[in-house]
Amino acid sequence: MNGILPTMGIKTSRSAEFYTAFPKVDLHRHLEGSIRLRTLVEIGRSHGLEMMETGNLRPLVQIGEDEPYTFENFLSKFATLRLFFRSPEVIGRITREAIEDAAADNVRYLELRFTPVALSRSQDFPLHEVMDWVVEGAQKSEQELGIKVGLIASVNRHESLELAEQVVGLAVERKGKGIVGLDLAGSEATAKATPFIGLFKEARESGMQFTIHAGEWGGPENVFEAISKFQSERIGHGVRVMEDRKVVALARERGTTFEVCITSNHQSGVVPVLTDHPFSRMLSAGLNATLNSDDPSISQIVLSDEVRIASENLGISLPVLRDRTLAAASAAFLSDDDRTALVQTLKHEYQEILLNH
Repeated sequence: MNGILPTMGIKTSRSAEFYTAFPKVDLHRHLEGSIRLRTLVEIGRSHGLEMMETGNLRPLVQIGEDEPYTFENFLSKFATLRLFFRSPEVIGRITREAIEDAAADNVRYLELRFTPVALSRSQDFPLHEVMDWVVEGAQKSEQELGIKVGLIASVNRHESLELAEQVVGLAVERKGKGIVGLDLAGSEATAKATPFIGLFKEARESGMQFTIHAGEWGGPENVFEAISKFQSERIGHGVRVMEDRKVVALARERGTTFEVCITSNHQSGVVPVLTDHPFSRMLSAGLNATLNSDDPSISQIVLSDEVRIASENLGISLPVLRDRTLAAASAAFLSDDDRTALVQTLKHEYQEILLNH
C-alpha cells in the first residue's frame, strides 16, 4: 500500500462515460455469471427450454431490488444458468460475449474464471472438451478485441475431491495455453476447504498459481486458512477479514491480494448496507484490496459501476482507485514481463486521466 490511504472527502459525481474510460483490471469474474440475458433467451428458445420470455427468465438468473439479499438466493441463479450450457457453440458464444463485454467496459486485463464441471453437466460433456471450448473462445476473442485474457479453472468445495482432481490435472496440462490459474469456490457457508489443501499444494508444485474464495460467507478463520495453510497469495472476496485483527495483520504482512466485489457482497447479504462496505476500511488497514465484478449479469453491473460506487458511495479518491487497479495488475497471473508491461501501460494512461480530473 506504500502508506497510501483512501481519501474520505467530498463525494463527487462524474459521468458514466468517465468511469467507462477509466482503464480497469478485473481479477475476479465468473463466466457463468456473465451471460447476457438476451443470449439466454435466444439459447433457451433454440433449445426448447421453458420460461424463455424475458420477464419470466430475468428473476431466475438476475438479482432484483425486491429480492432477499442472501447467499442462498444469490447461488440459486446458478442452478438455472446451468440448464443453458447445451452445446460447444453455446459455450464458445458465452465465452466470447463475456470478453466482449469486458472490452467494451475498458477492462484491459481480464481473468475469467469458469467451472468446467458446471459447464459439462447439462449435456454430460467430457471435462477436457469443455475446457478446450472455453480456451478456444477466449483465444479468438483476445486476438480480435485487443484485450488480454487469462482463464482460471474453478472447482467447488461442496463437490467431490475426485472431480477437483480431474479439473486440476486438466488445467495443469493446459498451463501456458490460455489457463493461468486455479480457483477454489463454492458454498463457503456449508463446505470446508481443508480437503483440498493437498491438491492445491501439488498444483503449486506444478507451477500453477491459484486463488481461494474465503471470508465471504464464512468468517476470518477461512481467510487465515487460505493464507497460512494453502499459502494463497490471492483471496476471492475476503471482506470478513476485518472481523479479526490478527488475520488482518497476517494478510498485511504477506501482502495478500483481496479480490473485492462490492455489489456482489451486498446482494449476497455479506454487507447489508452498501455504504458500509469494508473496502475503504481494508485499505486504511493496509490491505492490498482490489476492485472486481464477480458476476456482472447476475448483479446487472459492469466493473465501471464498482469503480463509481467506490468513488461516489465510499468516498475513495481517484489516485487511490488508480493505485488499486495497478495493484490488481501487479497481482495478475501473468509472466513477470507481461505483468510489468501491463502495469507500465496503465500508468501511462492514468497520467492523462488524472491530469484532467
